[in-house]
Amino acid sequence: MAAAGEAVTLRGELSSLFKTAISSAFPAVQDAEPVVAPCNNPQHGDYQCNNAMALFGKLKGKEGAPKNPRDVATAILKGLPDNSTIQETGLAGPGFINCKISTAYLASRVNGLLKNGIQSMAPELRYKRVIVDFSSPNVAKEMHVGHLRSTIIGDTISKTLEFCGADVMRLNHIGDWGTQFGMLIEHMAELRPGGLAESRDEDVADLQQLYRAAKKRFDEEEDFKTRAREAVTKLQSGDLQSVAAWQRICAASRREFEAIYTRLGVMLQERGESFYNPMLKDTIDELKSKGVAELSDGATCVFVEGQEIPLIVQKSDGGYGYASTDMACVKQRVQDEKADWIIYVTDIGQSTHFEMVFAAARRAGYLPPKDSTQLPRVSHVGFGLVLGEDGKKFKTRSGDVVRLVELLDEAKARCTATIKSRREEAGESIDDAELDAASSAMGYGAVKYADLKNSRLTNYKFSFDAMLELRGNTAVYLLYAHARIAGIVRKSGVDIDQLVASGTQVVVEHPKERELAMALVKFPEALEDMLEELMPNRLTDYLYTLSETFSSFYTECKVLGSEQEQSRLLLVEATARIMRQCFSLLGITPLYRI
Repeated sequence: MAAAGEAVTLRGELSSLFKTAISSAFPAVQDAEPVVAPCNNPQHGDYQCNNAMALFGKLKGKEGAPKNPRDVATAILKGLPDNSTIQETGLAGPGFINCKISTAYLASRVNGLLKNGIQSMAPELRYKRVIVDFSSPNVAKEMHVGHLRSTIIGDTISKTLEFCGADVMRLNHIGDWGTQFGMLIEHMAELRPGGLAESRDEDVADLQQLYRAAKKRFDEEEDFKTRAREAVTKLQSGDLQSVAAWQRICAASRREFEAIYTRLGVMLQERGESFYNPMLKDTIDELKSKGVAELSDGATCVFVEGQEIPLIVQKSDGGYGYASTDMACVKQRVQDEKADWIIYVTDIGQSTHFEMVFAAARRAGYLPPKDSTQLPRVSHVGFGLVLGEDGKKFKTRSGDVVRLVELLDEAKARCTATIKSRREEAGESIDDAELDAASSAMGYGAVKYADLKNSRLTNYKFSFDAMLELRGNTAVYLLYAHARIAGIVRKSGVDIDQLVASGTQVVVEHPKERELAMALVKFPEALEDMLEELMPNRLTDYLYTLSETFSSFYTECKVLGSEQEQSRLLLVEATARIMRQCFSLLGITPLYRI
């Protein structure tokens, strides 16, 4: 059993204890994994072991088998080894084992956090090298609200993996190659007096207008369509003017992407579709030689069981598409990057595509069989749409998609007004730099949190009014809550690090102290659940619950000036540190004063 403060969950410790108990009580039963979960009703206990009924089913009819599930549970309890984690146990119903955790254990875990640092709370992963593919905007187009979800979900998953010790490659698979560039480059060449030789710094807004015009011509003018396809061939064959134009287009988009990533505090390594272009032929040839891909109506296809439409890895005209790139991509990430886990964060509409890509990669031997526990693992993290308050796809009044930069500007502007107003009401001044930092943290944090708190699998309604609420499960409420908690420590004038170094310990006596300590100890479980399901809302749910638990504690337990001031200050500081770590994982900048 791990000592308090080590990187292990309380749930994990209980599972280890019950695994020993089950093996001791029923040595003939092989591979009985403990089923341990929090109690639905805290009055019954903190955690519950729910193995008795399943074990009774396995043992029924065998010599010496228990007469009922409750007898199974009684035998498990007798086999439970001595430990300092569980204070008391009890049986409920047909055989549920309820456990109450020792208050001394809870205090020791909180003390371990304060002494050893927040990193000591990070659960260990079996994945050492992880690739997270997220954001992925298209070159020559401005980032819009649809890119928000992939960017911030991918960032939170990456941050959590990094916190838990993984080496994470954050890859931005931008759309920087393909037919659309021939279309755009040809239109630019014909539109501008100097043709492609007319070198200039491109602007994304201008490129987007050019792209729309080029697309219209491509759809309506057969001659232009032919010339656009010829332009693609010239680009792919390395024509100097075509490549120079393509590089200018990519550079303009890159500037716009980086400006938004900087505002959001998101780090990404660009690795667009063009990176995989030299690998496509060899990859498709390998798929054919292995019998994974076959010719069908002139196209090279992979037929996936259960899917009516095949995965087309090479078109009948010899061209390559998304499936070709994605197959080369999986191969490169497994064989060259040595990834243990590859995570793709895209809209849920691409789920079928990725299922087919993964199935083809398994047949090719790039990935282990579907239900295998072997590495590498591969996951598609799908997400729903961002809707307007009317429940329809989020658009501007003119019907255009909402530009991400405008959305962030609006959120920041609203927070600037709110913070300024509150400071004026309180008779406090705020300088421009502090106001800018606070409104950026609150505005961008509110946008991120409003997205992340929802199940990624569902659509959600985007509402500035709802996300900037001072009450309820919003970033604004949580930032204010953190600022108040930080204010308690600040007002005490106590140096917490010196207090911990002096040997002062958390003592858990009051029921609300116990509730808060239990909430703090559950932080590693929230991380485990989030990474197991790849659901960031598991982390936001935890953060909000922790904040509410602290509020209840602070209402009933006086901190400053109480006999228990030092111990309770340590509980306050532990809460602040875990809240700050949650904010960090969610990509939100904490505020100490608002």
